[in-house]
Amino acid sequence: MSEILSQEEIDQLLTAINAGDTEPEAFKPAANSRKIKIYDFKRPDKFSKEQIRTFAIMYEQFSRLAVADLSAQLRSIVHIRVASVDQLTYEEFIRSIPTPTTITKINMDPFKGNAILEIDPTITFSIIDRICGGCGDGTKSQHELTEIEQNIMEDIIIRMLGNLREAWAELIDLRPRLGQIDTNPIFVQIATPEDMSVLITMEARIGSVEGMINFCIPYLTIEPIMGKLSPWSWYNTMARDYSTPVRDDIPITLIAEILRRDYPLNEILGWNVGTVILPLRPLSPGFCFLRLGNRRIWQCQILPDRKWFFKRITIIGYAEKPFGTEGNDMDNNVNSLVKNAVYSARMTVSVELGAASKTVREVFAMGEGTIIELDKLAGEPVDVKANGVYIAKGEVVVIDEIFGIRVNKIIVPFDAFEQSEKEEPAPETEAPEPGTGEAT
Repeated sequence: MSEILSQEEIDQLLTAINAGDTEPEAFKPAANSRKIKIYDFKRPDKFSKEQIRTFAIMYEQFSRLAVADLSAQLRSIVHIRVASVDQLTYEEFIRSIPTPTTITKINMDPFKGNAILEIDPTITFSIIDRICGGCGDGTKSQHELTEIEQNIMEDIIIRMLGNLREAWAELIDLRPRLGQIDTNPIFVQIATPEDMSVLITMEARIGSVEGMINFCIPYLTIEPIMGKLSPWSWYNTMARDYSTPVRDDIPITLIAEILRRDYPLNEILGWNVGTVILPLRPLSPGFCFLRLGNRRIWQCQILPDRKWFFKRITIIGYAEKPFGTEGNDMDNNVNSLVKNAVYSARMTVSVELGAASKTVREVFAMGEGTIIELDKLAGEPVDVKANGVYIAKGEVVVIDEIFGIRVNKIIVPFDAFEQSEKEEPAPETEAPEPGTGEAT
């Protein structure tokens, strides 16, 4: 608060100035204190605060997608969140990461340049340990990745790039491609040391193991779309996607599906009571996917059953891409005879936990934590279908720590018709003990 001088004090001040006892400059008000920073031409600011905020929004979406994907693949709770978004020179980024580490060059098509993905060694070895059947503690000794370990990390990174493409989809149709994986940052050069880059740092936790995941994107790589990198452009693009009016009371059927795999028809026709259907890759009991049409939208967790409750699942995250068959396609040996050709045709076998009918309005309102009540009672068998046709009933079993479905009853066409008419199905035949008649 400023002080007001009295008339007597003003007269004394003027007398002192006229007598030369005091310099007039001594009574000038002090300038407001401001923070002054010398501009560094070697480290210019290329990204505005709005553009930094846009990167944070995109990679928060990427982290949510990656959490859902890795949690299912590693059969463990995974946490990933954006810790910071900064701009720095490429040399500063290279000097900041450890050696050895998991670092790879990402081709950012349709951009002409590349980006860098770096995964902390503790996260890398935790992932490898879980994929190989361990508890996820990883290894304390840091070493260069073996050929097998590199192949495991390639599969993980390729799935992460699918999540990255979806996170960028609101701005551009990004088609990232994986380059060679290295362990020494010096061997990965995508820009000059003075080039400015944006660094997205994410904190990752797998079980009790914590580490960092870094994305480094040089300014020259994304310069063509710098004008679109603003939260306003981001949300405006999303609003245009949903601007088409729809009837939100249209019913939609959601299917809770445990696994899906292709089988040749002649193998399906040989199934009987006790046959065990095994997935092509390990699956986690207690988890399933909620399918809308032919697209896997949400990853869900099966809630504990009680005999007097309907089966219930809860959404725990989003899936990564349209649903397809798991694993590699099976060889189809085409025979000249029609009979052999038909019997060798591949059928898509799906195992469904149950279904739920929701309106469009209810589907749009669904998210993480939503609980869906299915149309099957707890303890009821699961449905086995081939190309959408109801062919068998089964139950979830674990044989030698392998999760699969054991067929309890083969459905003949008349039984399938009764099931479609919602009539009481015929009594089920008791299945033999596990371990017989496996379908591999």
